[in-house]
Amino acid sequence: MKRETRINHPPTIELPEGNRPLVPPIHRSVKFTFPTIEDSLRPEARTSGFEYMRDSNPTTRELELLCAELQGRDDAIAVATGMAAVWLVLLGTLAAGDRIVIFVESYRPTRVAVRRFLSRFGVEFSMLSIHDLDGIERELARPETKVVLFESPTNPMLHVADIGAIVELAKRHGVVTVLDNTFAGLHNHGRFDIDLYVHSLTKYANGHGDVMGGVVIGERARIKALRPQAVNLGATLDPGAAYLITRGLKTYSLRFARHSENALAIARYLETRPEVQRVHYPGLPDHPGHELAKRQMEDFGGVLCFDLDSDEAGAWRFIDALELFATTASLGSTDSLVAPTKLYAAGDLSDEELAVSGIKPSTIRLAVGLEHVDDLIADLERAFERWKSG
Repeated sequence: MKRETRINHPPTIELPEGNRPLVPPIHRSVKFTFPTIEDSLRPEARTSGFEYMRDSNPTTRELELLCAELQGRDDAIAVATGMAAVWLVLLGTLAAGDRIVIFVESYRPTRVAVRRFLSRFGVEFSMLSIHDLDGIERELARPETKVVLFESPTNPMLHVADIGAIVELAKRHGVVTVLDNTFAGLHNHGRFDIDLYVHSLTKYANGHGDVMGGVVIGERARIKALRPQAVNLGATLDPGAAYLITRGLKTYSLRFARHSENALAIARYLETRPEVQRVHYPGLPDHPGHELAKRQMEDFGGVLCFDLDSDEAGAWRFIDALELFATTASLGSTDSLVAPTKLYAAGDLSDEELAVSGIKPSTIRLAVGLEHVDDLIADLERAFERWKSG
């Protein structure tokens, strides 16, 4: 065989029977083949084989099945980002003339997707407070309402939705329920009769801040109906990213427990500071959603907000005084992050909507990492002293 040919057709390494790698390999091939065309048309080839990466890939498929099992469902579709997962659900469940119910307290890019972009395609929306169950029932009862999309706890202010009540109302009126479960994690809320779950795998699933991904999870029939849309959209998750997320999931349970433990300790510390007006964390007994969160969740997550007794400029000065908390959006990383909440999460909200959301100019969001909590509290202590000294 000539050199040019051998380079393109290298020797194949076949493992002996029973010999397997303990770490699954990354299948980087875009294309897959069968010995014959007839083989490629066999039923098992069509249902569980692979042909083209945009359709599916063994590495990505492993991640999909793992995420589905963690969430307590049959199947999933992994895509390139969390927002790609949101868009897959929107485009796969709605048509012109339909209506979707969303919430003021939710993730800003989701609100923007529905209010600014989805409306161009003739889909109407209603935006309510997550606590307005009477309003939710009224909107779900409208015959044109097809989907309700919500979060719990919400991003960024940690409002806790009554998931059981919303699901019951949606089922009563034949409305598809979609829960963005990113804050709560893959291990929470699986017992509820949610039709579709959305996660940003960029966050707790990967856990290291070095790869993006998203997933839609549901029962097999719903995922099967969505998959042609996903393939055609082309929001494919690269197998290298899928591999890193799957690797990250090996420590998911340990990490989430530490995130939650650290966040609760910091929330309790912040409650003692006279410079803090209010701490927003469902793990605190005086949080309005504490009892509901205890019933719905195993833990309370690694994100909290607090209102500094200051104006927006003062809140920015406090953030700039922190050293271990890096100023950036996102969450779920091993390192701790801080964000000016109004600046990063509320640019699309009116004054009335801001009041509903609970976001103030001085609200600060902490995404607590895995550092030793004593060091994180010491960093906050130093920031308070620098802030007070001007």
